[in-house]
Amino acid sequence: SLFAVEDRHFWFRARNRAIAALVGQIVSGWEQGYRVLEAGCGTGNVLHNLEKSCPDGRMIGMDLFIEGLKYAARRVSCPLLQANIHTLPFTVRFDLIGLFDVLEHLPDDVQVLENLHMALTPGGVLLLTVPAHPSLWSYYDEASCHYRRYRSAELKSKVIRAGYKIEYITQYMASIFPLVWLKRRLTGFNQRQLNDDPVRIRDLAAGEFRILPIINGILNWILSQEGRLLSRRRRLPIGTSLIAVARKPNSGSG
Repeated sequence: SLFAVEDRHFWFRARNRAIAALVGQIVSGWEQGYRVLEAGCGTGNVLHNLEKSCPDGRMIGMDLFIEGLKYAARRVSCPLLQANIHTLPFTVRFDLIGLFDVLEHLPDDVQVLENLHMALTPGGVLLLTVPAHPSLWSYYDEASCHYRRYRSAELKSKVIRAGYKIEYITQYMASIFPLVWLKRRLTGFNQRQLNDDPVRIRDLAAGEFRILPIINGILNWILSQEGRLLSRRRRLPIGTSLIAVARKPNSGSG
């Protein structure tokens, strides 16, 4: 179901624009042949766009689930690997690692950040996105098997604890925050009943991916304006997600 809507859905398109805006800056001036890993690439929606943003790089996508990789193979030309993020199998290090809406699915998030730190070259960059605001916790997080939604200070603290220096962190998806907040509040009135009804939780979450053409087009246009702000590394005061650029110090060990 994700594969069927990702290329058209406003949320995925907005996330790809935000990622592309920052990746283009990060790799600008890098020598040809730099290595890029997307950890948790899923069906390849972001990886496809990373290939476009990193034409001089050597790309690889990795995911735990072979089901997602089968779909990713239909989108990308780079190598794909089934592997566990807790036991990375690589003998080389990467100049850029992408981790896009993966960290919230993992109980030991700091340990994962440390594992990826080890897989980066000195001076290498981790670019990551996560859902923001614990107050927005809902049926969607339950259905998605999330462990948490992040506050900006929490994400920053954990990234620094894992050995990185934060270069840029901001909330984004600011334009849809009021809509998401309202929907979460309305469904929150029945959260106790929802917790006892996994089928209802699944159906509500599936509704998040339903594409209503006019509304989808309007939200896509509104969110497209944020890309310009992120490309200037402006910090947005609110948003349903967080995006961060973190660098491994040149003098870092491991």
